[in-house]
Amino acid sequence: MKWMGVVALLFVAGSCVGCRKKADPFPPSGAVAGWDKTGATQTYTADNLWQYLDGGADQYIGAGVISVATSDYRFQEKLEAVVDVYTMKTAEGAEKILDAEPASGQPAQVGDAARLYAQTVVFRKGPSLVRITTFESSPGDALLALARGVEGRL
Repeated sequence: MKWMGVVALLFVAGSCVGCRKKADPFPPSGAVAGWDKTGATQTYTADNLWQYLDGGADQYIGAGVISVATSDYRFQEKLEAVVDVYTMKTAEGAEKILDAEPASGQPAQVGDAARLYAQTVVFRKGPSLVRITTFESSPGDALLALARGVEGRL
């Protein structure tokens, strides 16, 4: 009987390999050249996503969103950006959202797939979908650098 208890304990301990908390996907200030994190991270779940995406939450819920974390950044004191990291139930959910983006974006080398626009870069990596949006036209290199900084933390 003792032996079976030890085996059960080892099974429970071993089954929690993927249970550790994910690292913070947001690079701290200075971790990506020129970029500073300027605010606290906010998190929304599928239940209250409508508070963040007024009118757009249904698309993400339909694709299996679990949560979104969002944080603000500034590039060299002249460009502001918002980084949204959506955690989906599956990689297919992240792919579904990315595939719904306008085809006018240029492919970019970040994550599993990405699109770069004048003010936004959107990419997916596994079950994560990341959207980085600036409020003015921005240098694509700066946006991609921040995107790669986030990608490295996913």
